[in-house]
Amino acid sequence: MTQPPSQQPPQGGFGAPQEPPQGVPQPPQGPPQTPPPAQPPQAPAGQPGYGYPQQPPQAPGQPPQAGYGYPQQSGPYAQQPGPYGQPQQPGGPYAQQQPGPYGQPQQPGYGYPQQQYPGAPAPAGPAGPGGGNPFKGKPAVIIGAAVAALLVIGGGVFLLSGGDDDEKKPVAKKSGEVQKPSPSPTVDEGDGDGTGREGSDDLNGGRRPGEAKVLWLQKNDVDLPRNGADVYGPWIVGDTIVKGMYRTVSGYSVADGKQKWTLKLPADICAAPAQTTTDGRIVIGVKNGTSDKADCSDLQLIDLNTGKTGWKKPVKSSGLFDLMSDISLAISGNTVTVGRTGASNAFRVSDGKELFGKRDGICQPFAFAGGPKLIAATSCRTDDLDNPQHQIEQLDPDTGKPRWTYKPPRGWEVDKVYSVSPLIVSLTKGSGDSKKWNILALRENGTLRSQIVSDKGDKFAPDCGGAFAVFGQRLDGCTGVAADANTFYMATQDDTSGSARTNQVVAFNLNTGKSKWKAKAPAGQTVKPLRMEGADVLLYVDAGYNKGGGIATLSPSGGSPRTVLQHPASTAQIESSFWDEEVLYAGGRSFITSGRISASNDEKELETKTMMAFGK
Repeated sequence: MTQPPSQQPPQGGFGAPQEPPQGVPQPPQGPPQTPPPAQPPQAPAGQPGYGYPQQPPQAPGQPPQAGYGYPQQSGPYAQQPGPYGQPQQPGGPYAQQQPGPYGQPQQPGYGYPQQQYPGAPAPAGPAGPGGGNPFKGKPAVIIGAAVAALLVIGGGVFLLSGGDDDEKKPVAKKSGEVQKPSPSPTVDEGDGDGTGREGSDDLNGGRRPGEAKVLWLQKNDVDLPRNGADVYGPWIVGDTIVKGMYRTVSGYSVADGKQKWTLKLPADICAAPAQTTTDGRIVIGVKNGTSDKADCSDLQLIDLNTGKTGWKKPVKSSGLFDLMSDISLAISGNTVTVGRTGASNAFRVSDGKELFGKRDGICQPFAFAGGPKLIAATSCRTDDLDNPQHQIEQLDPDTGKPRWTYKPPRGWEVDKVYSVSPLIVSLTKGSGDSKKWNILALRENGTLRSQIVSDKGDKFAPDCGGAFAVFGQRLDGCTGVAADANTFYMATQDDTSGSARTNQVVAFNLNTGKSKWKAKAPAGQTVKPLRMEGADVLLYVDAGYNKGGGIATLSPSGGSPRTVLQHPASTAQIESSFWDEEVLYAGGRSFITSGRISASNDEKELETKTMMAFGK
């Protein structure tokens, strides 16, 4: 394995909505055809429009050109719109790029085209306007090793890498064959150095009273290609935590980290939903071959309780502009949707039967958010390249028919769904220096409820994972945000450095869109909402300088975070070393997993830490 060219996070900070001046009319509460939220922060590039192929990468030094129906790339200086969605004049306040923690620029949103050369690694990055920062809390030596061959020109990001002559051969025995799951009960319960010895003396040797135990530390056990691979998941099903990577899906015991089963696939995993079904099944996307020209068009059902596979079927292309190289998946009830540029499909999870496909007419769904409701982002073909028409729809998951449709003003594109119930949607408009961002809340019937307006100077950074999709867009799965029936919670961006780094959680009233209160993170650390835990907001407190991370909750009335599980300070360095980490909390245990695994050689690849669990 030759050394993979790692990347510095691309540019595209998450700017702050400004408070509108007095006298600005409040958004109407009637029909859905209303302007978007008042104060959009900066955002990364938009999504491909319906039915039009992506342009090839531009040469370094040349700005990317937008194709018909496609939004432009975001620039490092996103212009802020004025009140009620009207843009300000260039050079307005808070129009500059917002740096990420430790001075690193923020990631762009998932699903936004990044100009990338063949063979360049594509680490899973945060999503949504601004995204999170995978360098957050990492020691300087880690940052130095990870940053290479990145050229930023005119707001575009160009990733330089070598060829792919060192790519590894497929691990499957036959093309299209899925190998049976097999147990491999090995895990490092000891010092984390890969010896496999029993005991947890080193990991818990420095644990102080009141701190959680390190339950286990897992290292990579998958032979990866030269540039590494993204990690899909994790998902927790009963007493099993499951992750997918490259051509393998594996389940581990939540209690001790021992591998319960592993499933070998014939080709690369290329898509996975944020959700599983209520009984622990999932449908993932697998490439239809192992060549560079393979599409992400095969669907595979897996029971995550056992690692056993169910039905497998290809998604058939519906025409020239049905681009299958990059898809997004979402599950709602017994329906799995397949979104991509040009068309979409839905299948019944239980038996694989197709439920609905490409629509007639000029409007096509291109991405979905799942869970208790099925929400679609739809693009309607227009004759104006710079003025697209998007729609937000709630669909019947069995038929695909819209139950209602919200039509934002022309030019505003659906970016992310931060919450399905209540429905909170991120919109972006424009590109480069004129990039704008808005957040709106919709009622159960699809009419506008409010537009989120933050205080002047606040900057935000939702983390939605996977920053390098080209044609597909995953709408859901964001962290750094949470919502209950009447309140939307969002973490501000950390724009400090060193031991002074910190941020806060801002609560917004969903009926008015205005902020209710702000809660500060512990000094020297940052927090991000994960989800609701009963009536409280569940937070991850990241590891700081000589400070362990942990899980905390916030009351719906604000105040200070209340610690639920304090991770030990003695393992803070290990906790901080996970790349683009995903955090889960279930059953009194917290789990941290890397979002991407790569290393300079095979030996270091197998020493890379992939998962860590804490508990009492």
